[in-house]
Amino acid sequence: MSKKNWKKIALGVTSALIASVLIACGGDTDTDTPTGDGDAATGEGTVYYLNFKPEIADQIEDLAEQYTEETGVEVKMTTAASGTYEQTLRAEITKSAPPTIFFINGPIGYNNWKDYTLDLKDTFLGDWLTDPDLAQMGEDGGLYGMPITVEGYGLIYNNAIMDEYFSSDNKSTSYTNMDEINNLDVLTEVVEDMTALKDELGIDGVFSSTSLSSGEQWRFQTHLANLPVYYEYEEKGVESLDEIDFTFSENYKNIFDLYLNNSTTAPGLLGSKTTTDSMTELALGQSVMVQNGNWGWGQIADTEGNVVNEEDIRFLPIYIGVDGEEDQGLAIGTENFLSINSQAAEEDIQASLDFLKWMYTSDVGKDYVINEFGFIPTFNTFEEDELPSDPLAQSVIASMNDESKYSVPWMFTTFPSEQFKNDFGDQLLLYAQDQADWEQVEQTVIDSWAREAQMSQ
Repeated sequence: MSKKNWKKIALGVTSALIASVLIACGGDTDTDTPTGDGDAATGEGTVYYLNFKPEIADQIEDLAEQYTEETGVEVKMTTAASGTYEQTLRAEITKSAPPTIFFINGPIGYNNWKDYTLDLKDTFLGDWLTDPDLAQMGEDGGLYGMPITVEGYGLIYNNAIMDEYFSSDNKSTSYTNMDEINNLDVLTEVVEDMTALKDELGIDGVFSSTSLSSGEQWRFQTHLANLPVYYEYEEKGVESLDEIDFTFSENYKNIFDLYLNNSTTAPGLLGSKTTTDSMTELALGQSVMVQNGNWGWGQIADTEGNVVNEEDIRFLPIYIGVDGEEDQGLAIGTENFLSINSQAAEEDIQASLDFLKWMYTSDVGKDYVINEFGFIPTFNTFEEDELPSDPLAQSVIASMNDESKYSVPWMFTTFPSEQFKNDFGDQLLLYAQDQADWEQVEQTVIDSWAREAQMSQ
């Protein structure tokens, strides 16, 4: 499958989503729920929301408390620790009061949890969805997982420090602005030169710490790994594989090494670093770049002592050295699919639908979705002037609609299991600590993928 066709998949979905949000804003929000009109909470049921995103844990707790104060309906809000969602869901779903709202991770997640997912096609959620192609569908055409946001990730950078570098009389490169950084070779030249000038630039390293502590490896065993897997799928003309060759292993290694060797933290110490550490380093001006997504804006803006101006926060695609990557945009997609527990009590299902209706139609709920969670919404209940205005979300929207670039689809929803990701991440840490060579990392990826894919069949 060509990049052009992949571009159609990525842009055809994501650009259509934004366009349909803008066109369909103010759509009908009074559609009946399956068990009632859903216009007001009845107080007869309770809600248990198992949150997928640790970065919004505090904000979504606040939202739940406000709903309870307003309606009297109890909302239990639990956030799984980073990297433990499947494990937490397995433990909670068998309890006498299981989650009524939970999340599945693409087709692999749906296959694991299809016995617990309610068909939402004929609910107001199905009617609100701006692009049904984004939903997790069953073989019967039902909608069993609702996307709650479209997101993008890449290299977040502080443009003020980049401008300092470009204007330096001591730089060794001829580049003068960020538009010239459009492939891995150029990025490497600039990053390594900036490392040589880090004292002049007042930074500890070009890149924030590569967080490799347990549960914090997801930016690299999932998001960074998405790129070589995407290019392997593209080369082979497939959308998933039971076995991979890790064809673009060296490409992954090259960008990963660039992170490690030009970082605020020595590679051997990365086993103690978290994503929060990484985002804090950028916010405090200790680093210039960090790999993360638009959801990280709140972490930057809310860091105590933040020195980065909003207008200086920008996005750069993640380049790994493939042919034609000058035309590559951000990695854009969705992985968090909201599901309703079909095995929950009927009154709790109704209470959960009522809560979601309030969350996506009330002024309070919508304000949290956009301004506290930083979501680019997938429902038509938002007016155009309610869409997110933060710089990273705006960059994602701009990237979606830039027809001169192809977005990289999120293929990590096809990764065979959480165990595969953990195996990969653990091996990356050993590599960073010089306890494993790259050949061992490569073999772990190939072997673990095949084993986990076989076990899931």
